[in-house]
Amino acid sequence: MSDYLFDGLKVLDVGSWIAGPVAGTILADYGADVIKIEMPGLGDAYRNLSATAIVPDASTNYMWDMDARNKQSLSLNLKTEEGVKVLHRLIEQCDVYITNQPFPLRERLSLNYEDIKSLNPSMIYASLSAYGEAGPDKDRESFDLVAYWARTGLADLVRDTNAFPAPALPGMGDHPSAITLYASIVTALLKRERTGEGAMVHTSLLANGLWSASCIAQAAFVGGDYAQYRELASKRRFPRTMLETADERYFIMSMVRTPEEVASLLASLGLSALLQDERFQTAETRFTNNDLFYDALQARTLMEPAAHWQRQFKHHKVPAYLVGRIEEMVDDPQVLVNKMAVASNDPSIGGHIITHPINIEGMPKKGPEKAPSLGEHNAETLSALGFSADQLDKWQRNGVI
Repeated sequence: MSDYLFDGLKVLDVGSWIAGPVAGTILADYGADVIKIEMPGLGDAYRNLSATAIVPDASTNYMWDMDARNKQSLSLNLKTEEGVKVLHRLIEQCDVYITNQPFPLRERLSLNYEDIKSLNPSMIYASLSAYGEAGPDKDRESFDLVAYWARTGLADLVRDTNAFPAPALPGMGDHPSAITLYASIVTALLKRERTGEGAMVHTSLLANGLWSASCIAQAAFVGGDYAQYRELASKRRFPRTMLETADERYFIMSMVRTPEEVASLLASLGLSALLQDERFQTAETRFTNNDLFYDALQARTLMEPAAHWQRQFKHHKVPAYLVGRIEEMVDDPQVLVNKMAVASNDPSIGGHIITHPINIEGMPKKGPEKAPSLGEHNAETLSALGFSADQLDKWQRNGVI
């Protein structure tokens, strides 16, 4: 019996950055043999992001180690005839082909599904795009900051009162989109198991952004009126808006909903007298006089640091929650006991690696192995295809690998 569910499953990762390739990472975590195809000398540009000035500084290539773990790297120049021939040999043997190459590049290289389907009719071809497989923007290149975050209106919907729309974090739309692509692949693998037929599956950053916004976005698709929604969203109002503390931390109050919880909150703040004011006695009157009510709460929380209010809220059983800082998640027992981040199998990585949120009880998952260096598995992969050491040396000299 195999140790992992996807032992023996052969996957080609012919993509870059996050959204497409991470679907392959999840398959690798469950035992699939994933070969990542990269340009010789350059590799996936994502290899370099952890070293840039716009992200936190660390001693390891932490993004690459997280998202390229448990894979093999084959450096292969697909702009050469020999490189394409090697890729075709790999396609003939693969179970899953993952790509997020821009469509114009796929056209030039003849790597669309219809181009290579005949090489392996039973394979699953998984396509990740920015804007979808058709339409006027199909060929536009993009990142999740644009297609997932900005275009779908998420950036507009989540901003604070009178603030500019905030940029997304790196990978914020890519990682959930990778989960969608993974789900599509696994669904197609089940279909193949039952029918023997391969399939093309696809998703896009735009589709996933719209899906993320859908609770509010769906109203637009049925002709909903956003005037009141936008007016209310533009104001600081209890309990939707957070309360700041003296040490510039914030509490989110949206779980304070019942009359009893409101009373407990006011008691914890030393403001119980507000309930004797007819302007604040009911949810309706508090809504009408929201600005006055919110300002009274905010003035009080600004008098003490977050730790003080945490003790008060706990004592009075108020469901108010401190807005966390990512550094605090490292020691969060909920994260560790539920294995949301796990120790690496390679001590050179350092610390824990954040893992994907898919869990199947009783199904083993590989621990994170160090992400491959560029072309680390050239000899191993190409020798398995029957190419000689002399051929590899020649290709190395000619820039094929």
